Amino acid sequence: MLKLIREVLKVGNATLPYPFEPIEQMPGFRGKPHHDPEMCIACAACAIACPPNALHITTDLDQGYQTWSLFMGRCIYCGRCEEVCPTGAITLSPDFELAVMNKQDLYEKADYKLAACRVCGTYFAPVKEIEYVTALLKQSDMSEETLKDTLTLLEICPECKRKNDVPKMVKLFQTEGSDAH
Repeated sequence: MLKLIREVLKVGNATLPYPFEPIEQMPGFRGKPHHDPEMCIACAACAIACPPNALHITTDLDQGYQTWSLFMGRCIYCGRCEEVCPTGAITLSPDFELAVMNKQDLYEKADYKLAACRVCGTYFAPVKEIEYVTALLKQSDMSEETLKDTLTLLEICPECKRKNDVPKMVKLFQTEGSDAH
């Protein structure tokens, strides 16, 4: 018996004192996703990539808002949201404890204002997403005129772009058709 006690004392503690002391995590540990609403552009790439549908984007076209929401009860910590986020607004934290007293505490939400179409006034895209694309285009090597035309198109909804482009396409095909004869 003394031999066994001596062996146990020689080996030391085999278990961790968790939860009385913080647990050390290994490099690459994937914990609870952390969302930074200031960095997020509400592009919905994370919601599309989320395998368990823990992330949702809902759009209220009457009020002009888009709501980003994460339900931690469905999250599997796969990290797909972090991989696809173009701005780095979602990062996996070392936090893994989810115990809450109220189920609503497992939800995280953020609202984003939608931009209205310059032509018809319909809400169509998050303002922050348009600002992000505008900043990227300004950093590109586009000519001043092309940049101005492209930025103007960013302020127009897809339906108005189609209405604007169809007459141009018809005119282009009519011109090509008359050149062939």
